[in-house]
Amino acid sequence: MKKLQTLLAAAVCGAVFAAMGAYAQSGAYGTVVRTEGVASYSLGDDVWYPLQAGKTLPVGALVRTGDNGSVDIVLGKAVAMPQASGQPSQISFAADAPVRGLVGYKPSVEQNVVRLTPNTTLGIDKLTVTDTGADTVSDTELNLKAGKIFASVKKLSGASQYLIKLPNGIAGVRGTLLSISVDGTVAVYESTGGGVVLSLVMADGSTKTYLVSPGQVLDPVTGQPAVLPPHLENTLQKVFSAIRTIYFQTCSFSFDHTQVYVSPTQGL
Repeated sequence: MKKLQTLLAAAVCGAVFAAMGAYAQSGAYGTVVRTEGVASYSLGDDVWYPLQAGKTLPVGALVRTGDNGSVDIVLGKAVAMPQASGQPSQISFAADAPVRGLVGYKPSVEQNVVRLTPNTTLGIDKLTVTDTGADTVSDTELNLKAGKIFASVKKLSGASQYLIKLPNGIAGVRGTLLSISVDGTVAVYESTGGGVVLSLVMADGSTKTYLVSPGQVLDPVTGQPAVLPPHLENTLQKVFSAIRTIYFQTCSFSFDHTQVYVSPTQGL
């Protein structure tokens, strides 16, 4: 009987942990919020489909862009994309509608966004978001197989992690705006987490670790972080200004019975 009780307890615990794991991953996707040019996705079976805004990508998905392609992906909980379904959402009157007729709107918290540049292939290897009640813990692993990406990574909790894998290394990111190329070139525009920690496996098999601080760019050939040149800093500023200011949830309101919808996904 005691042995049976032990086995039953183990089974119950296993079911609980399995449910917790499922909960951790519920609502965690890569949501495509903008596409330009040629872009496609695969679910890991080497069958590729055209990519459009509104598509949600599960763990294991691959995204690639063509010569003129560009894609923006929000990583985390699902993002409202009413233009994909053809109708707006969250339309309602304010509590004092007879006076103003407007609904107050507060944007959602900033989310992690990644932008793929032309001729880039990126895999979503891991993506979980767990609400603990006191905090939100996220675990993100991207696999950059070719090309270059821009990543806007929000400030993470202590238990969270955000990793970008390269063919010959891995980068750890926390609260940082950066660009990273498949060859290990890293540029850091801003950071609340100290910058990017990059580990690369060299040709002789040794491993070198670099810290790329805010306002610096690392060329893996020289192995020395340098100050961002003005042209690169200007490019980063434009990209992250676009990414950080438009990818919020839907903003809708009513005024004198006229429904107005403001799209948050123009990508300009």
